[in-house]
Amino acid sequence: MVSQTEIAQRVVESILAQKLAPGERLGEQELADLFGVSRTVVREALMQLQARGFVEVRTRKGWYVVEPSIDEARDAFAARRAVESGLLRQAEGQFEGQPLQRVVRRLRQHIADERSAIEGADPATRAFLLADFHVCLAECLGHKLLSDMLRDLTARTTLVASLYQSTHDARQSCAEHEQIVAAIEQGQLDEASTLMLTHIGSVEDALGQSAAESADARERLRATLAPLRVVR
Repeated sequence: MVSQTEIAQRVVESILAQKLAPGERLGEQELADLFGVSRTVVREALMQLQARGFVEVRTRKGWYVVEPSIDEARDAFAARRAVESGLLRQAEGQFEGQPLQRVVRRLRQHIADERSAIEGADPATRAFLLADFHVCLAECLGHKLLSDMLRDLTARTTLVASLYQSTHDARQSCAEHEQIVAAIEQGQLDEASTLMLTHIGSVEDALGQSAAESADARERLRATLAPLRVVR
């Protein structure tokens, strides 16, 4: 039988693949029927996802995928910069010779899969692989706990990209991944860390215009609905 953890993981993978959109409803009965489990198991999975910040309960409406705010979006990107650049800097001297080559081989295979998905007709696989590169990197560097954390952080920024209509191009992402791996292969881990910061920054910057427009719209609404100050 499918466990609540497996259901939660499937939901996160669907977010990474951009198959689940921010604000999408997750019906308990529909999920129970899909996975062949009780609603109790589904509810436990959704509560697990709620604790991880992916879903929310709306009174008398049910469970929904969260819609991150601008501040939450910036926070998620800041966390990714700290974690991913730190991973690479701390790896200095950790890998030499054959271990380093094994890491590079696995990452290059991942990039080859990304390219195939970009050239193919499956946008879900493409989105998932581009996000999963960061999780794969943490795994290659031997950080299971941080790879789980990065999976969640990357899924959060994927929701942000979906919500704010990112203009970051898939081919650009793949090319930036390749530059990072090339630096790792040459043992230039400080350079790889710098490239990672640039890469995450370019993904975040691609949200800039639409995110700013969304924030401006909220400010306009707040100003429009502000109480009148009438002097009598």
